[in-house]
Amino acid sequence: MSHTDSPSPTERELEILKVLWDQGEATVRQVHQRLAARLPIVQNTVQAFLRTMEQKGLVEHRSQGRSFIYRATQQREPTSHRLLSGLMERVFDGSVDQLVQSALSIQRPTPRELQQLKALLAKVEAAQGEGAEGSHGDRDEEEGK
Repeated sequence: MSHTDSPSPTERELEILKVLWDQGEATVRQVHQRLAARLPIVQNTVQAFLRTMEQKGLVEHRSQGRSFIYRATQQREPTSHRLLSGLMERVFDGSVDQLVQSALSIQRPTPRELQQLKALLAKVEAAQGEGAEGSHGDRDEEEGK
């Protein structure tokens, strides 16, 4: 199953995946302990979610004694990109500026995040400038004559 064919995790499945991405792999008990610190959930529910997630291909397990050790089958970044891409298309019709504007209206960035955003924008602008020179450089020179 390719990354694009993978089922999208539900909100609760995504919370479980975050634990597995952070820890690498974990038992049902370990996942429950991490989730229970911030969400109202019981261990049997976590176990049921992990079984369902395994059937969907989101996680896999190995046995260690009487315990199952679970791990995510896909990395965080491709999954995040796929989910965000779908959201951007469905909600913002693919508009990056509307997505960013909406995100900034919901939560103001910290000074550190603002610096990171500025650096990211500078990097994107530099990459576009390099691409523009290669594709439009000859035409720009001709127009300048």
